[in-house]
Amino acid sequence: MGRRGLYVHLPFCPYVCPYCDFAKWPMRRSQATRYLAALTAEIDAAPAFEAATIFFGGGTPNTYDAADVAAIVARLRDRFAPGGFAEASIEMNPDPDLCTRDVFAAYRAAGIDRVSFGVQSFVPSELKTLGRRHTPGDVGDAVARARDAGIENISLDLIFGTPLQTTESWRASLDYALSLEPEHISTYGLTIEDDTPFAEWFARRPQDFAPNDLEGDLYAVAIETLAAAGYEHYEISNFAKPGRRCAHNANYWANGEYLGLGVGAASYRGGTRSVHTRDLAIYCDAALEGRAIPSDDEHLEGAAMLGEAVMLALRTREGVDVASFAERYRVDFHEYYRAVLNDLESTGTLDVTPARVALTPRGRFLANDVCGAFVAPAE
Repeated sequence: MGRRGLYVHLPFCPYVCPYCDFAKWPMRRSQATRYLAALTAEIDAAPAFEAATIFFGGGTPNTYDAADVAAIVARLRDRFAPGGFAEASIEMNPDPDLCTRDVFAAYRAAGIDRVSFGVQSFVPSELKTLGRRHTPGDVGDAVARARDAGIENISLDLIFGTPLQTTESWRASLDYALSLEPEHISTYGLTIEDDTPFAEWFARRPQDFAPNDLEGDLYAVAIETLAAAGYEHYEISNFAKPGRRCAHNANYWANGEYLGLGVGAASYRGGTRSVHTRDLAIYCDAALEGRAIPSDDEHLEGAAMLGEAVMLALRTREGVDVASFAERYRVDFHEYYRAVLNDLESTGTLDVTPARVALTPRGRFLANDVCGAFVAPAE
């Protein structure tokens, strides 16, 4: 099993991007203060859990004062990782007023050693389309300040399939990202989420958005460009320099256990997947009153549990280790999935050997369909 992880959700943003459907709200000081008290109450009441990694997501975690984030880290370390975290990551918006030298110094002193910047694009027109307010230069400044503070593990998030994006503009973003020499780069295809401004735009003018063939071309450009620069394509959306994979996310893909804290946060423990309510007021009321936080729970067992494990493993470069799968789940992988393997191998999307089953290069472009073939409904 992978090492266990801890996820903490900080849901406030200085502004809300038009494509995002995460549990997030515009920053309001009174709400943020109350939420911090509720999160602290949840941390103190949480079940015993020993974590090796921690990941702050959002929202925009660096909307909070750095001192508040440092205090949360200290409380989490005392509660869940007395020996310290092997990896401590935080997502950050690279806006200059949120990425001062003092912010990074406070993070590093608190033990945060990995920063993931939500860049999305290095093309000014695309940043405007995506509702982002930073400039390409702001990202470079933020990276330099993080490194000056001693944070040497930097990740950049990029989006492809942005409205009106071209292959040339996507190459420009990748080249700019590489010029900053980050340890890690994540590339995500734009998803049109319901009830967002982008969904309304797509309904009016779908021709402004990348068709599937262009999106596939953009993904191929990312794979080719980043591989040529020495990055390992270790997961469908993720690329890292050797030895710089994200340990926290690797635990997800290994179907390891994790504990989620905060509004909308997900957990996976003892075969049960649970997701906290996304209603901010209900979350805060429950946590502050010491009640169980309303969550949607699903216990995975049998075919549903196995399918989830396969789907996650296939996202990675290594795929399914057949011997490890048999040891953990007491199932002969080849025998159990014989029909599915035969069908997919014939399409050229799976590389099937006695020791390992992994996506082929073609399979990476059809990963949702391939992985979905193994998923069974919960029993």
